[in-house]
Amino acid sequence: MPGHVILSHGSDAGPDATKVSVLAKAAEALGWSTERPDYREDDALGHAGCIAPRIAKLHRRIAASEVPPVLVGSSMGAFVSGLASLELPVAGLFLLATPAMIPGSERAFDVRLDMPTLLVHGWQDDVCPLDDLYEFAGRRQLPLLVVDDDHRLGAHIDAIRRQFTLFLQQLAPHA
Repeated sequence: MPGHVILSHGSDAGPDATKVSVLAKAAEALGWSTERPDYREDDALGHAGCIAPRIAKLHRRIAASEVPPVLVGSSMGAFVSGLASLELPVAGLFLLATPAMIPGSERAFDVRLDMPTLLVHGWQDDVCPLDDLYEFAGRRQLPLLVVDDDHRLGAHIDAIRRQFTLFLQQLAPHA
């Protein structure tokens, strides 16, 4: 088996959300194992309040993995995946519609820079402004794929799936 992927859904979604479901199937088709933690109870604490419990849950899943996993996240799932990567070893980050900051939180988005990372964002994202993520990616020289879509990225799910497949294929020799 090439490796393990942990996919974290966004707020107001669940582990069966479209993006994480499509990407889980893409990983499984390549022989990767996957899991999708359920953060809905944590999300009831509000955007700022759910960050610490989400990270704690994600830390437990990372620690339970036999190999450093690839973290995939959408929106709030991307935010906590980046922060979790600062504290535990992971093989890579594939992050969608990432907020650079969560209102009411003292923590800003960040990632470890010594691993493969790809950020995907929509030009018309009115939930997580592109300007903030563009500045973040530029300061850290991280790859950022921007598509003509909104926060849900629904019009580009097939392109995102293909990009994720390439991302995993590049990691497979190292996983």
